[in-house]
This record gives sequence, structure tokens and C-alpha cells, in this order.
Amino acid sequence: MRRALRALYDACGALAGASLVLMFAMIALNIAGGQFGFFIRGLDALAGYLMAAAIFLALPYTFKAGEHIRVTLLIQRLAPGARRAVEIGCLVVGLGLAALLAWASIRLAWLSWVFGDISQATDRMPLWIPQVPFAFGALMLAVAFLEDLVDALRGRRVPPRASDVPAHVE
Repeated sequence: MRRALRALYDACGALAGASLVLMFAMIALNIAGGQFGFFIRGLDALAGYLMAAAIFLALPYTFKAGEHIRVTLLIQRLAPGARRAVEIGCLVVGLGLAALLAWASIRLAWLSWVFGDISQATDRMPLWIPQVPFAFGALMLAVAFLEDLVDALRGRRVPPRASDVPAHVE
């Protein structure tokens, strides 16, 4: 199960990277169009959709890689029992917020599909298409929080993260 989840998190990271590359291509093409006198309808809207996809698809990958900003200055100084309780509390709150975001974004994409919502930009794209990566990234973030919470409740040490290393100047 862990291996499958890790593969999903890695796929989210790869899709986020691909979204950034495609976003760059859309912006470059739009700039080239301005310089050489051609216009491709909807490139600016597509770049915006790709930016949202990149942000939300990157969330579960960066969370599991330990690259999210975590305030460890306080909990590093706590006794092991208190530290575990605070970490579990933070994971519960994070899971609640991520689950709420996932539920709302999945519902938004589903309602956009049901009602046939269309973008008001020049691309006239059905809105559920750019909303699906957003919803999937939010759902995978909730799954990542749940995985860490289960590990913490079972007494397993959550894998060390980059943010657990105290800041230092060389």
C-alpha cells in the first residue's frame, strides 16, 4: 500500500512539473504571438489553469518529501510525549482542512460537469477539465495527511523531513 501511495505522490509531482513546463510554453507562445502578429485564443486562460494544476498537484508530493514549511522550533524543545501529542494534533487539524478542501473541490468539479459550466475566457473550456487536477491534488494531500496521522497514532516515527533539520549557517 505504501509503495502504491508513494507512486501516486511521485506521479502528482511529475504532473505538477509537466504543468509548469506546459504553462511556460503557453506563455512563451503568447509572447511570440504578440511579437510576430498572431493570436491563439485562450492561451492566457490555459496558462492559468496549468498554474492551478501545478500548485495543487505539487501539494501531496512536497508534503511527503518534507518540503512544506513546518514550525518545528517549538516542538523540538518538547518532551517526547508532548511532542507526539502536538504532532498528532497538528496532523488532525491538517487532515481536517485538507479533507474539507478535497470535498469542496471535488464537489465543485462535479457540479461544473453536471451543469455544463463553461469558462468565460476566450477559450470557452468546460470548467470541470481544469478543476479535476485541482481536486485530485487536494484529495491526495488529504490522503498524505491521513497516512502520516495513522503512522503517528501507531507510534511509528514519521519519516524525517528536511524541515526537521535545524537551520544553520555555513
